[in-house]
Amino acid sequence: MKVLMINHFPLAGSGSGTYTRNLAVHLSHLGHEVCIILPENTNDYARVDGIRLHPVFFTPGDIVKDTEENDTMGDSMDNALPFNFPCFTTHPRSINNFANLNEAQLKMYCDAFERAIDEEIADFKPDIIHGQHVWILPSLAAGKGIPLVLTAHGTDLMGFDKWPEMKHFAKKAMDNCFAVISISKDNCALIEERFPEDKDKIVMMRNGYDPSIFYPEETDIDKLMEAHGVRKDEYEGRKIVSFAGKLTGFKGVDVLLDAAKIYEEKEPKTITLIVGNGEEWDNLHEQAKRLDLKTVHFFGNVEQQVLRSVYNIADVNLVPSRREPFGLVAIEAMACGAPVIATNQGGLPDFVNEEVGGLVEVEDAKGLADKILEVLTRKEGKEREDWCRDIASYARNHYAQDTIIKELDELYKKAVQG
Repeated sequence: MKVLMINHFPLAGSGSGTYTRNLAVHLSHLGHEVCIILPENTNDYARVDGIRLHPVFFTPGDIVKDTEENDTMGDSMDNALPFNFPCFTTHPRSINNFANLNEAQLKMYCDAFERAIDEEIADFKPDIIHGQHVWILPSLAAGKGIPLVLTAHGTDLMGFDKWPEMKHFAKKAMDNCFAVISISKDNCALIEERFPEDKDKIVMMRNGYDPSIFYPEETDIDKLMEAHGVRKDEYEGRKIVSFAGKLTGFKGVDVLLDAAKIYEEKEPKTITLIVGNGEEWDNLHEQAKRLDLKTVHFFGNVEQQVLRSVYNIADVNLVPSRREPFGLVAIEAMACGAPVIATNQGGLPDFVNEEVGGLVEVEDAKGLADKILEVLTRKEGKEREDWCRDIASYARNHYAQDTIIKELDELYKKAVQG
């Protein structure tokens, strides 16, 4: 089967990008051919072995050019759209969002992606189209005579609420799709609330991680820390608390820093590693300075192999989100054997519990700090090693993409058969 995937974001730097890449790789392992249409703002983007990529190029940074109609857009950065690719919140390579697009820019955006879709329908000849997000790009693939499947990632539903003037794109995509995949129970409820007439199209399918990237391994902590400017006396003999994700408001990193102020004072032998970037970078640095946090280090964006190393040295990983549609980073951390503490909302309670770490309430810095201290000391020695091994096995047995991909394969077959 030939599968055409469309995503609003590159394959790295966002949950939906990672999701799309994981699906594509594992679909190819099943013998399917996969093509992905995606935005890019550099020619130096990551390729994926065995996967056909069709980038639509954008201008990186905050450069603003004339936005008159451009009929020469193609596969060259010389003909990139004269603005950066838009997001629902933020992305490590773009702080632009859909609300910032003026009428001319929105038309250019739609025209460029519809041109890419039409080109791949003609050249690649897909049997099915899988659109990421119930949003603009899948709506452009609607009515093309090819079965359409969607995945609702959650941020698209936030956009549906924030920008009513763009709701028509989401509604067109939903009206024309065979099925919409929901990645959590909470996400399912959100889809039903916004599209009650399409609730029979919802298919629950848990998110999956790539077990070839995230797994337990021996990590050279000295090399990792030195590469990120952390002195040995700052981490030696300390418990390691980690966070990975976009630095945007709904991720709750500000609550994490408030909690760090508490647990640093109660247990000085801790160090906190914050991995990621985003619109809140400066604000969070200022907050850490204002709180006089001694052992908080910002790593910025890292490659997934480096993120695996962070998870492997972490004594606990945090997901303090105010709203998290699923929380793939929590699964990836658990796959490396790290206990996870997450907020009791969104998709996180579907798989985070006391057996793998624990849940805390949103906005509760003290509760988060107390839970961190409890998990750090819950088990020691051999018991701790066994517990971490059990956590990794739990993730592998229930959320490995190579198992879940079979469910998606069956859904595709149903869609193609009509």
